[in-house]
Amino acid sequence: MKRHFMQAAAVTALSIASAHAATLSIAPGPDAQERLQAALIDARPGDVVALAAGRFDLTDGLSLDVSGVTVKGAGPDQTILSFAGQQAAGEGLLVTSDDVVLRDFAVEDARGDGIKSKGADRIVYRNIRVEWTGGPKESNGAYGLYPVESRDVLIDGATVKGASDAGIYVGQSRNIIVRNSTAMYNVAGIEIENSYDADVRDNLATHNTGGILIFDLPNLPQQGGHNIRVFKNRVIANDTPNFAPKGNIVASVPTGTGVMVMANRNVHVFDNEIAENGTTNVMIVAYQNSFADPHYNPVARDIVVRNNRHGRAGFAPAFPGGAELAQALGGTFPALFWDGVGGEAANVHLEDTAPAISMNLVAQGQPITAAKPAPYAAPKAPAPADLPMIVMPDAMEAAAR
Repeated sequence: MKRHFMQAAAVTALSIASAHAATLSIAPGPDAQERLQAALIDARPGDVVALAAGRFDLTDGLSLDVSGVTVKGAGPDQTILSFAGQQAAGEGLLVTSDDVVLRDFAVEDARGDGIKSKGADRIVYRNIRVEWTGGPKESNGAYGLYPVESRDVLIDGATVKGASDAGIYVGQSRNIIVRNSTAMYNVAGIEIENSYDADVRDNLATHNTGGILIFDLPNLPQQGGHNIRVFKNRVIANDTPNFAPKGNIVASVPTGTGVMVMANRNVHVFDNEIAENGTTNVMIVAYQNSFADPHYNPVARDIVVRNNRHGRAGFAPAFPGGAELAQALGGTFPALFWDGVGGEAANVHLEDTAPAISMNLVAQGQPITAAKPAPYAAPKAPAPADLPMIVMPDAMEAAAR
């Protein structure tokens, strides 16, 4: 009830503001940095900051801390915010306010993350492109789109290329939709981390190190990620060698991973096309590193993988010992892989008709040398019930049209 009241109050306030809304038009050219940042400061709730077609050559990051503002370009191939000359590290654009709409422009070559929003509820990313134009490099920014610590996140029609961590990343958030988007040549194409209630659907993840990652990590303010649906995506040919900086959690993702679920609860992977991933098409694993957080559960549990269309997989497994294991299994590694941690209690249901293997590891953190690989066997417990569809407030869906 409180949430619905807050949403209604926000919509009412923005409706009143929109009656007095202004359009602040900004064109490329001399002093673009100063003029654009001034517009983001001067904007009032309901205003539109309209970015003209052309290339904005920027030398510093931008920030927006006014609620109810729309930043709109002429299209992601026409309005380009170029940070190739950015002098300091940091995001291309940082948003820290609610009810913001970002649409129809591109961010290129940010020294840090492309666009980050923090504590920004009811945020819409629509038809945005973020790209590091020099291709995959460890020196690229970590994240393309990076909403964190937010409620109601809608990412629709985005394209991200070249992020050294994750192209599209949503962390420590709840009520999330990532749809109709393309992630290419990133380490992780799309990543949902430490988040609750998400739909990842109708996306293309290709030529990343790993296509779609659903992770939960210790020692973060929000953990216990759960209730995630990954469906109707194309997760194809994720074959880019891992270029994440050493020490990053995604630096351990094997090249050629399709969908990877780690330490989450109640994740449903269904109706996807998953093919040409050299390590495996779907990987279900526990968190591998040591940790001291007493509240953290490292086991992947209540997982359902069903009705996916599998193509070739496991022809070049990139994890330690993978090539030897594939040889022992007849030359290729199975399309469905579970580390086995948690056993029956983990309630992992791999229902696809593709080959599936369990490594039968007994405990979290065990090395692969302790594995006792065997064909996967379904648990006796029934599969978790289907999850409900994620729904966004009407105003957000209207803004995304």
